[in-house]
Amino acid sequence: MRKKWLRIVFRRRVFVILTLLIQIAFLIYFIATSSMTFRYVSWTLNGISILVCLYIINKNENPGYKLIWIFLILMAPIFGGSMYIIFYVQSNSRKLRKRMRADHERCRSLYLLPGNRLPLFEGEKGEGGEPECLPLVRYLQEYVGFPVYAHTQTEYFDSGESFFKKVLEELEKAERYIFLEFFILNQGKMLDPIISILERKAKQGLDIRLIYDDLGCFVTLPPNYREHLERKGIQCYVFNPFKPVLSSLQNNRDHRKIISVDGRIAFTGGINLADEYINAYEKYGHWKDAAIMLSGEAAWSLTLIFLRIWNVRPKKAGRIQQDDYTVFYPWKDGPSEIPSDGYVQPYADSPLDRENVAEHVYVQIINNAKKYVYINTPYLIPDDKLLSALILAAKSGVDVRIITPHRWDKRIVHMTTRSYYRRLVSAGVKVYEYSNGFNHSKTFVSDDRVATVGTSNLDYRSLYLHFECGVWLYKTKTVAEIKSDFLRTMAVSQEITLSQCRGNAVLRIIQDVLRLFAPLM
Repeated sequence: MRKKWLRIVFRRRVFVILTLLIQIAFLIYFIATSSMTFRYVSWTLNGISILVCLYIINKNENPGYKLIWIFLILMAPIFGGSMYIIFYVQSNSRKLRKRMRADHERCRSLYLLPGNRLPLFEGEKGEGGEPECLPLVRYLQEYVGFPVYAHTQTEYFDSGESFFKKVLEELEKAERYIFLEFFILNQGKMLDPIISILERKAKQGLDIRLIYDDLGCFVTLPPNYREHLERKGIQCYVFNPFKPVLSSLQNNRDHRKIISVDGRIAFTGGINLADEYINAYEKYGHWKDAAIMLSGEAAWSLTLIFLRIWNVRPKKAGRIQQDDYTVFYPWKDGPSEIPSDGYVQPYADSPLDRENVAEHVYVQIINNAKKYVYINTPYLIPDDKLLSALILAAKSGVDVRIITPHRWDKRIVHMTTRSYYRRLVSAGVKVYEYSNGFNHSKTFVSDDRVATVGTSNLDYRSLYLHFECGVWLYKTKTVAEIKSDFLRTMAVSQEITLSQCRGNAVLRIIQDVLRLFAPLM
């Protein structure tokens, strides 16, 4: 059976790729032949490319994207501008953006149902009389709309195995609902037991919902998996189905990982539901990952983040009417009695709101660091803003350390990651590669006070194109645990020296070219 659906998925994948290539080839052929046949067509297409370049230059967008598109248009001025228009002028993304903006405004007050904890946080004493990270907290709460919470306990997981064990325990305790949102699902020793619990809970009358990304599961799930789940009583939404049509919307994937149990318990982090994440089989050596569990007020925020994606799905995906979010609020009869463990601020990032929330969180942590900032990331392809922040911090005497994988999952991406080592190490940033396998953790920790655990990598896709989420932590017990985990990982990692970064002239040229195309990776 497994071999059968693998063949079906492979055929679908080949069909989609071939269809896209045929569309691209047809457009290039049509434009090229038209321009050769009719001189005025060629002039018109060149004029369109010039206007598109002017539009791109003045567009509020990352400079990396501007550079690569202008470069491509200069390389092929006849059809470059037309390709940009065909690829980016999409009505679907505008409709989705409008629905999400309306839903976000509807939710702003609902995030504060547990109470406004910002005044409490403002009373915290820092070296200057107020907490150093107050601007970040205010940005996330007052501008973006993700409040800071107290009355929350946090538990950090330094491996997929410990995360999986706790998830099974908490799923069994569910009394009202279970919501799951993941980028990758793959049937096996990790996913199957979870689906069994969900099926049993659905039969007991609980509200069970699952979101998974279609492209993330393109080769890991059979095409009819949604119907398979719904027969078990599990409501399912396949996010942004991957279609053989040229569209910028296909870039916007749901890279979040969220589990909410009754709104009282929530998980997030880098761990998907597939066997490599719990080292049930070796894919790229030992899989190192991280996640966090929230118990209390802050779990409600991740629940709302899930519901907002669930409720913007198109009608053909099963949407009948929007949920009344207050129905899912878990503390209607009284406030959460969970004692405070510092302050916790979950946040989400969307490519459709033009607000790079995850990058702003990362940059603020780096800029506010006084002593150290330690970073785990599987991909290190930073834009100029992040790169400048890291270099400035290191040159200012902050101990900046970054751990990336030594064993790669995508060779071109790994080569691009290494292309940034030379500049970082020259500036005093200490870069390490995890020797035992693949480091998939996405964590920051700084000055024994601040940390974040989430789904966002340090690359263009996570920071600009994907739906992401994370949890910012202040003075919780897990801040020390995240630091300890980093140091343990560093002990089994190899430090990259400046001589290793230099390489030969050919390698440097290849890396320079790869960095030019970094926004597309």
